Amino acid sequence: MKILRIVLLIYGFSIASAKAQNRQEINNDFIQIYKENAELSYISPKGEIGAPTKYVINGRATTTYMLLATEELPIAFAVVPDFTVRVRDEKSAGVRTPSFRLGGTLFVRLDRSVPDYKYATLNFTHHSNGQDGEALNPDGSINTINGNFTTNYLTLSYHFGRDVNKQKAKGYYSLNHETGFEWHKWFSYEKALKHDYGFSRFIYKFSLRNYQPEKEQWRLNAEINYAVNPMTEYKFTALKKRLNSELSFHYSFPFMNNAYLMMAAGYYGEDPYNIYYRDKYSYLRFGISSGILRGKK
Repeated sequence: MKILRIVLLIYGFSIASAKAQNRQEINNDFIQIYKENAELSYISPKGEIGAPTKYVINGRATTTYMLLATEELPIAFAVVPDFTVRVRDEKSAGVRTPSFRLGGTLFVRLDRSVPDYKYATLNFTHHSNGQDGEALNPDGSINTINGNFTTNYLTLSYHFGRDVNKQKAKGYYSLNHETGFEWHKWFSYEKALKHDYGFSRFIYKFSLRNYQPEKEQWRLNAEINYAVNPMTEYKFTALKKRLNSELSFHYSFPFMNNAYLMMAAGYYGEDPYNIYYRDKYSYLRFGISSGILRGKK
């Protein structure tokens, strides 16, 4: 009997240890998924071609600082800086109003399957342009030279995806989705925006990715969001004002590491570049993008 108890005790300990190890591996894999699904940085000569203003070069720099990311917990927390700069095509090549976003994101794992993942995020973001002039000119037009822009918002999102044909040695694909809602009005914002800005937006993002044995080779990203809050001059169906959308393709050649060639086409009903929010236009963008790519395992 004593030997049987010892055997059962060892067996129970082995099972518990295996479950703990499996849980740790799952949490580690989800942390990698969080980073892979983050927004991409880019450098784009000529910037958004089609914008009312011509640019020399535009750049976006963003990353994910995982402050809480342990294999012991199904939650994680990251600080996310996201800075965009547009260099104007004029004599001084000025930036005029850079766009600063700084926020924090809470990640919550919702299941244990990595190939068919599900998780939720709650993000708080501060967005400003570093200017302190009046947002409106005396004639009611927007002061894009040094007009103040500031807003703060929450974004609640549900993320899900799955790997396709992962058993094939020559490579596989992954389908990645995000649905979310963005909400501004609980926090402080520039009062000039009150009846003229998309404070509440529904968001959908999709990414199709191709993985080769050595690394991630390409991504096809699509994003659409729509403002649903009341606006003085725009009905709920005013697509030209409320709709933002973009389709982009990112390709990484074999000699590249953690970088892509990028091309994008989209439409801004509300330019997200701070005080330029009244601009509406279709655009093309070409350049180089970068993010957390999945490498060889």
